[in-house]
Parts: sequence; structure tokens; C-alpha cells
Amino acid sequence: MDYSKNSIKNLAILSLTLATLILLCSWQPLTNYNKPSFSSNTSAVIKDELELALEKASMANKTVIIAIINKAYVEPQKNEYPTMFDLFLEGFWAGEGTRQLVDNVLVVSMDETAHEMCRFRRLNCYRLLADGGDNFAGEKIYMSNEFIEMMWRRTLFLLDILKRGYNFIFTDTDVLWLRNPFTILSKNETFDLQISTDVFNGNSNSEKNLINTGFYFIRSNNKTISLFQTWYDTRKNSTGLKEQDVLENLVRKGVLRQLGLKTQFLDTLYFSGFCTDSKDVRLVATVHANCCRSIRAKVIDLKMVLRDWKKSKILENFVIFKKEIVRIV
Repeated sequence: MDYSKNSIKNLAILSLTLATLILLCSWQPLTNYNKPSFSSNTSAVIKDELELALEKASMANKTVIIAIINKAYVEPQKNEYPTMFDLFLEGFWAGEGTRQLVDNVLVVSMDETAHEMCRFRRLNCYRLLADGGDNFAGEKIYMSNEFIEMMWRRTLFLLDILKRGYNFIFTDTDVLWLRNPFTILSKNETFDLQISTDVFNGNSNSEKNLINTGFYFIRSNNKTISLFQTWYDTRKNSTGLKEQDVLENLVRKGVLRQLGLKTQFLDTLYFSGFCTDSKDVRLVATVHANCCRSIRAKVIDLKMVLRDWKKSKILENFVIFKKEIVRIV
């Protein structure tokens, strides 16, 4: 009986020993283990901060609204409120069909003060860094070297957005959005560029219109990227000219036709400004404080525009209400 138990015990020990030997013979060092490969292909799909900001603000068709601010636009002039940025946002609140568009606005800050204000308001924000720190903080005197440099930095940034495949409306922050411009802009996707004018000559196809780069809608494609690249490169031979003047000269020389761009020049009846007022408040979509140099002057005049707009809407609603009462009676 004891012999039988010992035999079973010895057999078990032998089996365990053989199994251990087999395992040791088949074992391979961990250095041969194929680790997951984190190659450059993986890093190529990592999105930078700008791409994430654009995706967040984008509409379904990769269209965004771009506004650029600095400290001068978010702080009061002579301690008087509202600021320019306040008025810009108030336009979206008071306008027709514009409130939801705030979700599609990417506010690009040229300095840290402006960026902090944007984040405080819970908007879509992106901090555009300049060489040498906050070089673009504060108001830049119109046509000063700093002003011109800031405008070219803006152009280069917008070129980057086009290269990323995004269509966009660029709007200066001294533009009041009183109606949704997408309802007025041409939905014809063959138009590469639709740009506002200081003075509209009555022909939306005429390159003799005086353009204004404070408001335009542009689609991303090879033609528009080439236009912006040409525009930016021309700065080297355009000392003392702001970026709008340089583009104006390029248009006069036929750059739009040379690159094959289909362009529409916007009627001031709908996209107006202080250079040329709209003749019909019932049709106007945007009001630009162009032909007005200082931020303080712009704020004063735009406050009046917004006040008159609100009054006109109250009157319009009263007329509608009165007609409805008459119809019921």
C-alpha cells in the first residue's frame, strides 16, 4: 500500500520536472517580443492646437468664421464701456439669425490679455504667437509699421487655414453682424471668393470695385491658396503699403483671372460700412466701421448703429403686431 503511494508520488514529481524542462526549452527572451510600433505614421495624425480649435468651431462643411483681436479691442477706451469686442459680440446677440453663429466663430488673439478675455467668455479661442512675444498688443496706429506688420501676420495665418482645407468668413472685429450673411452670400460653390467693397460700382463681377479685406468669404482650394501665397510674397516689394492695398493692386493687374478665381464683389446694400452706407436697413447684413481710423471713434459710431438697429427692430415688431391685431379683429 505504501509502495503504491510512493510510486504515484514519484511519478508526479517526474512529470512536473519534464514539464518544467519543456517550458524552459520553448521560452524565448522578451527582447524578441514585437512591441507596438509608434512610427512617424502615428505621429503624423496628431492634431496641433490650431487644428483642434478649427474642428471645434467648424460647421459640417469645414467652414469657420475667423475674427482676430488684441488688447486694444478687449479693453475700454478711456475707461468707457463697451469695448469694441463687446460691440462685436452684441451684434450677434441683437442680429437676425446670428446668435447660433457664435459657436462657429474662432476668436484669434494676438496677445495674452485678449486671449484671457476670450476664454473668460467661453468662446472658441486660439492664441496666435508672434515672434518676440506680445508685439501686437495694444492699438496700432493706422498705417504705422507695426500696423502693417500686424496685417501681414494676419494674412500669413489665414493662408495656413486655407492650406488646412477650411473655408472661412474673415471678419474684422469692427464689423456688426445684423443678419446672417450666409443667407445673402451666394451658395454657388464655384465662387472662390466673395469680398466686401468700400465703394460698389453696381457690377458684382467688376474688378474695378474698391475692395475691403475686413469681410470676405473664401473657399479653400489650390486657386485661393495660390492667391494668398502670391499676396503674402508680394509684401517684400510693397514697403509702406498695407495688405489691402497690395491685394487691390494685384486685382488691378489681373491676378484673379490669371489664377482662374471666380470672384464676387459684394454690394454695399447688404454689406455696408461707413465709407458707403446701406440704403435699406431692411436688407443690410453687416456694417463695417471702415473709413474711421481710431478704435474710440469706431466704438462711438457702432454704438449708434446698434442703437438705431434695435429701435428699428422694435418698430418693425410693433407694425407686425398691429397688423396681426387688425387681422384678428
